[in-house]
Amino acid sequence: MIKHIILWDHLDGLSPEEKAKNATEIKSALEALVGVVPGLINLKVYTDLLDSSNADIVLDTSLESREALEGYQTHPAHVKAATEVVRPRTQNRRCADYEA
Repeated sequence: MIKHIILWDHLDGLSPEEKAKNATEIKSALEALVGVVPGLINLKVYTDLLDSSNADIVLDTSLESREALEGYQTHPAHVKAATEVVRPRTQNRRCADYEA
């Protein structure tokens, strides 16, 4: 199994209300990929992080294999969510992929 973890920050200058709205939209768009992308076992988006965190949004994904990760990254539904919802609302993306 492959774990695919992404951390993002909110865009600078947003109000708490704008951050909450963006986080909800990102969570909805990404979690909707479960059952759509082949090889995607589980996907959770966390937006209510502890004050000790140095990121605002976390994506925690489990995929069947490296091939499934490659397919996920290029799947049209994922590309659409990333392009239309996530990237316009976030900055400072960090990624960690590993075999579990």
